[in-house]
Amino acid sequence: MSGRLRQVLLAAAATVLAPGLVSGQRAPDDPARLFPERVSQGALVIGKVPAGSRVELEARTLRVTDYGTVVFGVARDRVEPVSLDTTGPDGVTTRITLLIEPRDWPVEHVSGLPPGTVSPPPRIAARIAREQARVNAARERDDARADFAAGFIWPLRGRISGRFGYQRVYNGQPGSAHSGLDIAAPAGTPVRAPAAGLVTLAEPDLYLTGGTLLIDHGHGISSNFLHLSRLDVDVGERVEQGRIIGAVGATGRASGPHLHWGMNWFEVRIDPLLAVRDAD
Repeated sequence: MSGRLRQVLLAAAATVLAPGLVSGQRAPDDPARLFPERVSQGALVIGKVPAGSRVELEARTLRVTDYGTVVFGVARDRVEPVSLDTTGPDGVTTRITLLIEPRDWPVEHVSGLPPGTVSPPPRIAARIAREQARVNAARERDDARADFAAGFIWPLRGRISGRFGYQRVYNGQPGSAHSGLDIAAPAGTPVRAPAAGLVTLAEPDLYLTGGTLLIDHGHGISSNFLHLSRLDVDVGERVEQGRIIGAVGATGRASGPHLHWGMNWFEVRIDPLLAVRDAD
């Protein structure tokens, strides 16, 4: 099986919107039938529980919509199974265990970056830390909106020049794993909102990420758009799926014009390719 086909199959299995999408031998009255049995590292997982249920994933209580939808993300490096404790309206608690499907993480070399963005001096490192703290704070938003449930579209079409989770080497220096999906496109190409949401961060000149937008899709799910040459929306503004929110650029730490599209569930980074509606 090719790596690309494997990714598409994982994408189809990673997000569950209806019981018919789940395979397995679970009993008809088992709440686990509305979750996948296996989830990929980096996946956005959507499941269903009886309306009025309480759902806990480790130390966090998940939001549940009025119709019983819950969502969470699986970290890139997670290897242990995910356990959900679901307490229904009848007071009965059920543990749902989802096994982790591991992925391969190749090494990706990125060259031609300004040296100061790879090994910043102390003053710049302090600036980067302050800016990242603002980004992290925006990702902690936990609104009851369920914009994520309508699905995600591509913010633009283009060659994928960098994939989520690949181990990065910048100018020959080992760095952290890539946190999103890079899409190469000419500078000025419009970028559209992949899903509806609320703009929670709009910064034209962050040191590493340049023009940066963050859109919150509800329940802790957010998208970030980096290296933009133009920002067309403001903090506090609601955007609908498909609206132009900015333009491709090469601002911040970038070797050429492209869009970096990242997704998070709170602090957990997830793979946009496993969430987008048509992953071909």
